Amino acid sequence: MGAEPKRNDDPSDPVGDTQESERLLASVASYAADSGRSGEDRLIYERVRLGILSALCVNPSMTFTELRDLLNTTDGNLSVHARKLEEAGFIGCSKTFEGRKPRTEYRIEEKGRRALYRYLDHMEKLIDATRPPR
Repeated sequence: MGAEPKRNDDPSDPVGDTQESERLLASVASYAADSGRSGEDRLIYERVRLGILSALCVNPSMTFTELRDLLNTTDGNLSVHARKLEEAGFIGCSKTFEGRKPRTEYRIEEKGRRALYRYLDHMEKLIDATRPPR
């Protein structure tokens, strides 16, 4: 077993382990400096878009109505956010008709899955760096 990390007993340091805190913050800063990711992150972190990607990550596909109801949003709001994700190549969309009713179905693309996982990894590092130990 390795040596225990040096603990900082300073009560003003909520993390307690200065070295670990610095390592995590450096990792977060490195991630934020990567301009290729920051553009994708701007697409993802909005509540509705994050909800769309998250829902499609755990479901093979979902209809417009299912997503709208799940995310408790309006038709217009969902439409705008879904289009942005589609234009970025994060989700795919197919439109069909059932009788005379249109049916729009969405699925996550591999690019969207990778972007969501990178974003979630970043958020986990940020949480680890800022949350005091329990």
